Amino acid sequence: MLYLLAYNSLQSIGWSIALFKILCGLITPSSFHGAYASAGDLICLLQTVSILETIHAAIGLVPSGLFLTFLQWGGRTHFLLAIVRNITEVQSLPSVFITFAAWIISEVIRYSHYAFSSVKLCPYWLTYLRYTAFIVLYPIGVGPGEMWIMYKALPYIKERDLYSDFFNNFSISYHSFLVGVLVCYPFLWLKLYLHLFKQRKSKLKKLEGKKKV
Repeated sequence: MLYLLAYNSLQSIGWSIALFKILCGLITPSSFHGAYASAGDLICLLQTVSILETIHAAIGLVPSGLFLTFLQWGGRTHFLLAIVRNITEVQSLPSVFITFAAWIISEVIRYSHYAFSSVKLCPYWLTYLRYTAFIVLYPIGVGPGEMWIMYKALPYIKERDLYSDFFNNFSISYHSFLVGVLVCYPFLWLKLYLHLFKQRKSKLKKLEGKKKV
């Protein structure tokens, strides 16, 4: 479908530009500390726009499950907009570079795969990469990346009582909410990680079958 080809191609190009920006940032004095300054605004835009993927799933444009798609989008968007974008003190952490690098590489691969698949011209090596790169990229992005940033953000969140107007309606602070998220995060992530292994096995098995035919 032409729409899916255009959407995924534009996302792939956008994330490729983000990769170029953070790599160029490495030659500046800020180096690993300047990833957000280099590409933060673009990554926020690309991530926000990807809400369209939940709509794609909802209307059956793609075979992805709506709940899992929304959960992944919501988790990443919350982390990016509520924490990294809003707390300037964490933006210069090397963990932001680690997170962005893991996200960018995985997204360039994913969207390129989707774009080629939408016109049924996806090469085997790209499909293999799509269902293999996560094995390394996901743990790197989550552990020393996302979780460490959330942990380092906690003192600033508590000091400023961030989002209190909203969370007071639930008799809980955002700080307590985020602590709960950090406690649950490894378990939720592990469940998704294992799911991706099952998906990998299924996809590559089908692909191997087609190659033999």
